[in-house]
Order: sequence, then structure tokens, then C-alpha cells
Amino acid sequence: MSLVNQLSLFIDVVQQGSFTKAAALHDMDNSSLSKQIKKLESELGVQLLNRSTRSFSLTPAGEEILEQAYQLVNTIGHVQTIADSYHAEPKGRIRITAPVHIGQQYLQPVISKFMKTYPDVEIVLFLDDRRTDIISDHFDVAFRLGRLDDSNLIAKKIADIRAVVLASQEFIEHYGEPVTPEELVSLPSVIYSNGAITVDTLRFSETPDSKQFKNYKMKGSYKINDVRTLLEGVKDGLGYAAIASSNLACSIEEMGLKPLLTNYAICNKGLALYALYPHRKQTALVREFIAAVQDYIGELPRWEQHIPNFDTMYQINK
Repeated sequence: MSLVNQLSLFIDVVQQGSFTKAAALHDMDNSSLSKQIKKLESELGVQLLNRSTRSFSLTPAGEEILEQAYQLVNTIGHVQTIADSYHAEPKGRIRITAPVHIGQQYLQPVISKFMKTYPDVEIVLFLDDRRTDIISDHFDVAFRLGRLDDSNLIAKKIADIRAVVLASQEFIEHYGEPVTPEELVSLPSVIYSNGAITVDTLRFSETPDSKQFKNYKMKGSYKINDVRTLLEGVKDGLGYAAIASSNLACSIEEMGLKPLLTNYAICNKGLALYALYPHRKQTALVREFIAAVQDYIGELPRWEQHIPNFDTMYQINK
């Protein structure tokens, strides 16, 4: 293994804080990775890491060499990026991460077509609703709901996402259809909750023609971290729910759901689907894949087509 590759492994061990996690990134076992780090130390003639049974720390030499290793690996990455940009068609490996529903509903169809079009491309897709560290986990592109304030990343907006409040006909027949936000939040709801993210607050306009918005706290005894299961609960009449329209996989009519309070405006806080990627990963392959995703989703996002006349809903009346 070359010195550059060994330095890259050294960086990953430090970034991941674990030999096990770093080895997993490269499909290696712990012993193989450990041998490479020891070979690196032997070739350099200095100890880089102080090891104990359960942890490690950088030696003074390791700290200095780590800083230089970052610069060297990044420079070589830029050289490879330039070379990749001159390929006649995309080739190589791309690591992608995205929320589960985005990957299942919108990325998989693109990936299927992409890999048939470009047979020399290898794709690794990691789906997780929790936000991973794009750089330390070596992802080439991440699809996120909302952009990050990170100077090490480039953000490209794919499409806007608007919220919708849905309930089943059974729910409406039992409780009646609410006509104000106050009436709505007095009723049972099904709430999305996943780790640090809990969607239990709605921000409606104070009146249908007002430009002033107000927060309304939802109440519900059923919380779920999976949107598909959440929608099943709504379909079963357990409560209404507020979801991002991108979560819809088919027509709301087909699901037997109806949007509520559509004459009020909902504040979406700039919610959108973004593609995020490191500066060092601006390869032809990444650009081509992002373009393919944007083309598939379309200028009028596919998810909005699941709600008839959605363009007239949740807007401030003029």
C-alpha cells in the first residue's frame, strides 16, 4: 500500500475515533488496518498514536503529520477531480447518503437508470434520517431537507418542499372538519418524532389573509419515527398529521386523505431538498448524478402532483 493510502487511513482512524469504524469505511478488518498504521509508523520512523485497550490518542509527531496529511490527501483528491472531469462519460464510485423516504422514492429510480446508462459506475447508497458527517464518512453527495451552514460544503437546491396537513375521512366524520388552527390543534394528531427532531408545532398565518404567522402546538398520544407508518396511522383515523409533501408516494385521494385548513398559509421556513457535497468532490460523476436527480424530480416536484390543486393551497390570500 502506498504512503498516500496509508496516510489516508491514518486520517480516517483519527476522524472516526475508532479503528473499527475506519476499517468499515474501506471494507477492511481491524487487524489489516492496524497493520497498515504500524507500517506507516515504521516507514516514517515515528509513533503516531498512543494506543490503549479501548482508545488511542495522537502523539506530538502524530498531530503534526496529521495536519500535513490532510493537505497532501486533499491535493491528490483535487488532481483526481481534474482528471475525472475529462472522462468522456461518468465512471468510478460514488457514495450517497439521504433520508430514507428520499432514497426509496426518488433516488432509487434514478440510480436504476443511471447504472444501466453508465455500467462503469459503482454506487453506495446509505439511507438514514439522522444527519451523517459528509466529510468524515467520505460521502460524495448528501441529499438533505434543508441546507447546512458549512463552508466546507456546496449546496445545490433540487426543489422546494411545502408542508401539508392531512386527515382521513373517518377522522373528519368523527371530529368534524376544523376551520381554524385553534380548532385543529385541539384535536388528536399523529406526530413525527425521530431523535432530536419532533414535528409537533404548526406555523399558520393568523388569519387566511394575514401575513403574520403564529405557532400552534399539536397534541397527540402517538409518536412515530417513520413517515410511512405515520401515514398509515392517519389513514386509520388516529389523528391528523403535518408532513412534508415530499413524503407522499401516491395520490392523497388514493390514500383516502384530505388536506385541512388549506385557506390558511403555512410557513415552510425555506424547506427544500438540497444536494450537498464537499468542495473536493466536484467530479463529473457527482455533477451528472445530481443533474439526473433534478431532472427526475422535475421543475414542478413529483410530490406536489400527489395533491390536486396544491398550488392554490396554503397560500396567503391576495
